[in-house]
Amino acid sequence: MTKWLVLPALAMLAGCGTNRPAPRPRGSKPVTLAIPTSRETQACYTDLSREAVRFSPLADRDYGGGCRVAGAVQLIDIGVPVTNLTAMRCGLARSFGGWVRHAAVPAARQMLGSDLVRVESMGTYACRNTVGTARPMLSGHAIANAVDVGAFVLEDGRRISVLNGWQSPDPQVRAFLRVLHDSACKRFGTVLSPDYNAVHRNHLHLEDDHKSFCR
Repeated sequence: MTKWLVLPALAMLAGCGTNRPAPRPRGSKPVTLAIPTSRETQACYTDLSREAVRFSPLADRDYGGGCRVAGAVQLIDIGVPVTNLTAMRCGLARSFGGWVRHAAVPAARQMLGSDLVRVESMGTYACRNTVGTARPMLSGHAIANAVDVGAFVLEDGRRISVLNGWQSPDPQVRAFLRVLHDSACKRFGTVLSPDYNAVHRNHLHLEDDHKSFCR
């Protein structure tokens, strides 16, 4: 009798395997996911609102190939204009807004003697692998969990870029960028600078992945 019970069970397991949808290839048409908002994301919304950050929640979407945007927001106003921001996971947006307001703004005023009027980012979400690593893997950008920052524009007209400022002959500019890098390492999981590799010569890569990797 046990034999006859086992056979139907095996057939059901086999059926589950064959009915499982195949992974969607990268570049597929995005599909909106009907999943409930997690408690973590809801708490993050509350944190952003408490900090008077203007934002818009975004629909969860699967772009194929492991690229997915879930629990993400579009930042509208964090107190300082930021260029090129698209979807960001809420936790990343919270850390980024805090870093700009509580690190970049006071550092510009205290170290460079001018107010910060704009942060230039090089983007957030991008469905791609990491660049410049020995073993290719999905980038944090592919899940909207990373942002690249290229420059800071001051009220007096100066533009402090990572590309030209990291090894600037001006010690104050070098110190300003190092302070922002060190501050970012306390707020983000992975922070990559020009000291990491040539791919990052022109930006700071900030990722909310809880890995404690700072270079």
